[in-house]
Amino acid sequence: MLPSISSEFKKSNQASWLGTSYLLATCTFTPLYGRLCNALGRRGANQIAVLFCALGTLACGLSTNMEMLIVARFLSGIGGGGIFTTSTIVVSDMYSLRSRGLAQGMASVFNGFGMGLGGPFGGFITDWLGWRWAFLLQLPLFAISFSLTSYNLTYVTPHQNKSTKSVLKRIDYLGSLTLLVSVGSCLIFLSTRYNSILPWSDATVIVPFVLSIVFFILFILVELYVAVEPVLAPFLLRQKVPVLTGMSNFLVASCNFSIMYFFPMWFQTVMLTSASTAGLHLLPNSVSMSLGSVFAGWIMHKTGRYKIPNTVFGIFPFIAAISIWRMHEGMGPVQSWLSIIPLGFGNAVVLQTMLIALLAHLDEAHMAVGTGFGQLFRGIGQVGGVAVASALFQTRLDNELRRRIHNDDELILRIRQSARLIHSLPPDIQRKAREAYDASLKSVFVFAAVATLLAYLVRLPVPDKKLERHSPKPVDTPASGSSSISAVPVPEHGENDDDIEEYHEREDQLGNVERGDSRRSAKRFRRLSSLSTYTPTDGGMDLEDERIGGSARSL
Repeated sequence: MLPSISSEFKKSNQASWLGTSYLLATCTFTPLYGRLCNALGRRGANQIAVLFCALGTLACGLSTNMEMLIVARFLSGIGGGGIFTTSTIVVSDMYSLRSRGLAQGMASVFNGFGMGLGGPFGGFITDWLGWRWAFLLQLPLFAISFSLTSYNLTYVTPHQNKSTKSVLKRIDYLGSLTLLVSVGSCLIFLSTRYNSILPWSDATVIVPFVLSIVFFILFILVELYVAVEPVLAPFLLRQKVPVLTGMSNFLVASCNFSIMYFFPMWFQTVMLTSASTAGLHLLPNSVSMSLGSVFAGWIMHKTGRYKIPNTVFGIFPFIAAISIWRMHEGMGPVQSWLSIIPLGFGNAVVLQTMLIALLAHLDEAHMAVGTGFGQLFRGIGQVGGVAVASALFQTRLDNELRRRIHNDDELILRIRQSARLIHSLPPDIQRKAREAYDASLKSVFVFAAVATLLAYLVRLPVPDKKLERHSPKPVDTPASGSSSISAVPVPEHGENDDDIEEYHEREDQLGNVERGDSRRSAKRFRRLSSLSTYTPTDGGMDLEDERIGGSARSL
């Protein structure tokens, strides 16, 4: 889709911003959804995420220029990150630590199924109806998702006693804003300096560079001294496993997304395939990611260990990156279709095992903070990977084209701005353009190989730890129409009178509801019970726990 979009707007050198803007929004807004889950409930937070993503997708299909499309992708990213976060929190509500990897792995099967079909289906729609319909045809899926979560995501969780206003006040808005400006300014600097190849003396180069440094310093100060619930929990930076996990997540995400965004382009520009065929080459990666997630969850559930699968399969992405780097026009179908499989399988195993490794080395009260910590580094790695890879690609492409095509700056600019132009070039010029794209994309694949090798080395010192098996505790679930009433555990001896009084009041409310409707209530109760009647014993993501509040800076 990217070559088709950039060619229509004649801004191929800005195509990477379509992915970067989405990832920038995901990186910045993902940590906020944890707070929204406690303030609005799981369903409310998920519905907000779905609405943002749907509105952004609609705006993408109606965009009239590249700038509007980039903003629309940013809007989609606000919701996309929330969908991932809320689904992860729901899984954490329902399963223990040892079983969480298996449950998340099964969820990744559906995620991989969507990613696998999304590439070829989007390419097919682009070739058939145009790239706008590749966005617009997604809208019914958002409607289905919104309806299903509205009907099914109605279970209640404990610790919902704080008001929405008090919860929203504790969200780290200032930290998120300074992070957004810092990362966004850095991306603008990389784009103007290396994509547009402007000199350092240009204001559009030096100003974003300075702003990125200034706002990064402000972000650190806000996290250390201002934020009540920091996005980046500073106390985790003093612990070995969280730091190594964050570094690994950053490097793995950089590798994964740099290849995901530029791998199909190699087939379109070097092999001259259609958009649908190029997108289809991502299908093996999506399938292998699903299998890797399920395998990692199963092996951890079976053995209670994460170190061995992480070490054995963590080298697979490096092997895949080298195999992709060695692709050439005369290769056979085995190499072109199967080279990417170790990337998806290995990275899926790594991400699953590192998440469990991080949670296993944290206290129960800090598991939510630790999860957000790991996701923050992963999000920054996604943004940074695409941005650095794009800067590297555009710089190398400009040099390679100038080395092969002499005294024709206008043609070089047209080739850089429109990848689809290669198909209509004269044979001799076309050969030079294909060679230039091949050499430039190979630089991206080398960058990915280096990133994943560094990630493997970073993970080696992470210690192993036995994962204990715990049974979830049942939570009383209200019957018909009572999703707004949270189940209250029986106060133990020594608790204050307010807790005891609240317990009896809520018990009376639940009793009134249960007596209101007989057969329909019983049916509703069974459906809710089958969805979720458990809360995890080791790491529920209750971000409003008093043991978490404020401790992110002081411990």
